[in-house]
Amino acid sequence: MLQKVAIDNVEIGMYVEQIESQRARTKMKKPGFIRRQETIDNLREKGVLFVYIDADQITSDEDIQYRETKVGKHSSIKGNDEFGAAKELVDKSKKQLSKLLNDVYENKPVDIEPVKQVSSDIVENIFERRDAVLWISGIREKSAYLLEHSMNVAFHLVNFGRYLELDRQTLEELAIGGLVHDIGKILVRDEVLNKPGKLTDEEFLHMKEHQTLSQPVLDSMIDLPKLSKDVSVMHHEKIDGNGYPNGLKGDELTLIGRMSCIVDIYDALTAERCYKPALSPSEAFKIMIGLTPFHLDSDLLKKFIRCVGFYPIGSVVELSNGRVGLVCEENPDDLMTPTVKLFYSARTESFREVEYIDLKKRPDLKIIRGLTEAKLKTDFAEFR
Repeated sequence: MLQKVAIDNVEIGMYVEQIESQRARTKMKKPGFIRRQETIDNLREKGVLFVYIDADQITSDEDIQYRETKVGKHSSIKGNDEFGAAKELVDKSKKQLSKLLNDVYENKPVDIEPVKQVSSDIVENIFERRDAVLWISGIREKSAYLLEHSMNVAFHLVNFGRYLELDRQTLEELAIGGLVHDIGKILVRDEVLNKPGKLTDEEFLHMKEHQTLSQPVLDSMIDLPKLSKDVSVMHHEKIDGNGYPNGLKGDELTLIGRMSCIVDIYDALTAERCYKPALSPSEAFKIMIGLTPFHLDSDLLKKFIRCVGFYPIGSVVELSNGRVGLVCEENPDDLMTPTVKLFYSARTESFREVEYIDLKKRPDLKIIRGLTEAKLKTDFAEFR
């Protein structure tokens, strides 16, 4: 039930669905939370007399709202110590990152020390229970993209850095960098950040400003390692010099910068957004290969693909018998034969009893393609 509120009584944090002027009552083109006074002022200047709010929407910012990771009815997490420990890490990371982003949004002093502790825990967990961490981090909410994208970039950077045999201190600084790399986006206008359609030229320029907006925030973080700052500063640069904000070219873009470009794009492509469905990892890799060698480092991208795997943990796959499920464990000796948690039939478009298949022990079966829930027009949340 929508509640009618006079424009003079509208407050930051309300979720506006419809507006009413002297002429008519209409739906908002982009319903959402009011986060800034200027949004209210703009509505008033346009002649809006009343707004209709959804009072059940209680948070002022979905992107930075902490929520405990949901466990599905048929989840592999229950009763599994490895998954339980990974879930605890993911929730701890979300909670700390949510506080960090809210502090930035509210212009409060930012304390980097708790982020450093979370980053150390991320590295420890990638070493101890990599598969479980990547599985849990794949449980995402579209409405919490900024928070979960930052967290997943941290996980992927550490995983990639470990694959490249970087030292532990570097891995911890990579994790910090991943967590703060998009911090400037919290200062981007809501209607641009969450626009479902294509951005105009002006809106795209404003979106790119998140890099510039990040710098004062990063500079205010006492003891933020330079490597961590480089992750944020360089993740939109391109090898050919056509990136931003500094137009770095060739060797000016460091290994850390090149890694950050790859990881940021991969996670963005494989995440569902308000304006696009998620791509499967294989679809994302095809696009990313097309960005070499001018945008991305070709050799480094090949190493990332080997690190992540053709069918990463948590990805949706279809087997030769028509059964569909989620990859739950990799086979390090053969990336084409992971263990798969099956529960769906592509042929009958129906759910089936859960079954775990180790493909290295089943030569009669093979993966025929990677899929997404969007392509299947279904939801696998209860099985993650």
